[in-house]
Amino acid sequence: MNKLLIPKNHSGVSKTLRIPEDIVDETQHLAYIKNLSFNKTVIKLLDFGLKNIDEGDRKALEKMKEEEKEKLKAKEK
Repeated sequence: MNKLLIPKNHSGVSKTLRIPEDIVDETQHLAYIKNLSFNKTVIKLLDFGLKNIDEGDRKALEKMKEEEKEKLKAKEK
């Protein structure tokens, strides 16, 4: 007998967000126009925002990532 294999879209983390109603409405409309799920639209918008942040914020994020890597390395020792 064959087994059912359901592929994963992507790994993800569940988070609860409180988003202003007007932003939810616009995002839902955009999702409808683009024929995407609300979730996928939010992910695309967040991804775009993160790729286009201010250079100072970009450097701060990179520094934070490096600090986290160093902490993980220290714990492994």
